[in-house]
Amino acid sequence: MNITPERVRFAPSPTGYLHIGGARTALFNYLYAKKTGGSFLVRIEDTDLARSTSESEEVIIRDLHWLGIHWDEGIEVGGDHGPYRSMERQELYQPFIDQLLAEGKAYHCYCTQEEVEAQREQQRANHELPRYTGKCRDLTEEQKAQYEKEGRVPVVRFKVPEDQTILVQDLVRGNVEFDSNGVGDFVIVKSDGAPVYNFAVVIDDHLMEITTVIRGEEHLSNTPRQILLYEALNVNVPKFAHVSLILGEDRSKMSKRHGSTHVDQYYAKGYLPEAIVNFLVLLGWSPEDIEEEIFTLSELEKLFSLDRVTKNPAVFDIKKLNWMNGQYIRKADIDRITDLSIPFFVQAGYITEEESTIKRNWLTKIVEAARERLEYLEQIIEHARIFFDDSLHFENEEAESMLQLEHVPTLLKTFREKVEEVDVVDTEFASSIFKILQKETGAKGKNLFMCIRVALSGQCHGMELVDILELLGKDKILTRIDKVLAYLG
Repeated sequence: MNITPERVRFAPSPTGYLHIGGARTALFNYLYAKKTGGSFLVRIEDTDLARSTSESEEVIIRDLHWLGIHWDEGIEVGGDHGPYRSMERQELYQPFIDQLLAEGKAYHCYCTQEEVEAQREQQRANHELPRYTGKCRDLTEEQKAQYEKEGRVPVVRFKVPEDQTILVQDLVRGNVEFDSNGVGDFVIVKSDGAPVYNFAVVIDDHLMEITTVIRGEEHLSNTPRQILLYEALNVNVPKFAHVSLILGEDRSKMSKRHGSTHVDQYYAKGYLPEAIVNFLVLLGWSPEDIEEEIFTLSELEKLFSLDRVTKNPAVFDIKKLNWMNGQYIRKADIDRITDLSIPFFVQAGYITEEESTIKRNWLTKIVEAARERLEYLEQIIEHARIFFDDSLHFENEEAESMLQLEHVPTLLKTFREKVEEVDVVDTEFASSIFKILQKETGAKGKNLFMCIRVALSGQCHGMELVDILELLGKDKILTRIDKVLAYLG
């Protein structure tokens, strides 16, 4: 089967962080371009002048690269269709504005914001759909001159044809129809000359030769306006694919109350980018005849197809993401995981940057011992605490009660003697000591292992006890046993 190379784009607004839904949209575009042998373009939709910032743009670009989503053309990369920020393209928009005005498909509107809002309030009071009434559609030159004499600066509105059915042929949602009478004449250029999103996006997609627009479902309501503009300008209408919303576990729109919503929050907690990508692609898409859930980006580039994207909302299951991220942590190269974990050791105040270099081998062993229990790398702080905090404390009453058992003083004294006798607590010692203790004290099972664990860590459960002994080393073990014996009196 011949596949036509597609040109697709991701066009974020630099008004905040990269939302997890935006990241999925970028990923779907990227994968579709790869699957079809086409091109993936990233441009910046900065028409919202009041909220757009260069800082947001930098964060969005950084997070896309962190996820492994790179583009063939656009911001940073360049290409033949630049510039790649909307507000740097105003000269390119002007001929299309002039064309629509000259052909009577757009007009200057002098209504103030207050007047427009008053019209809408009246429509709401009459139980009508709020939309612009078309008051300025047929102004005379004299009326225009009078408005301008009053100091009014017009916007440009698009003249929406009446009594038309606007058909959106959506690759995900099927055919969706809109009544043009419910749209109302909409602004395409603000009074300060800045293009409005719905206009700029049409011109940009046309000039950049975008063949398929893949974006979130929330943009579906914009699509009839955009189709009307394509048709008025007599240019090709791209294909559309509106992917479903991402919902929280309570099936409401994902928000802060559901947890982290931005990519950089997952980066900060120590999630791996390949796990985020793997998880995101399965929110609304599934491969055909494959039950596997773990995929590399290169595998996804071959598997992805729009016909496997569902129109049903996807539920963001943090437990599944944590499980998946844990799988990636355990499969990753230990040096990489150590590199990513060290900032958390420093952040917790366990070590300094300088010490992290000196103690690199020891830190690697801690990470190796802990990573079976990690869902994301920030959790290393709690798992590793026992190696840095020599104070005597217990995680709960169960832990403290283990040391109140009658045999514990004898067990700990015998354990201390055995540690004192060796030059170093290594794997061989840590693996054999419990058989020796059982033989000499009679303690076994929980009464042996858990008592030693609590004495050394204050915890009833955790990483392998053999690993704890070796990582603590002789001096720390002796210090902690002495503190417990003193506590027990």
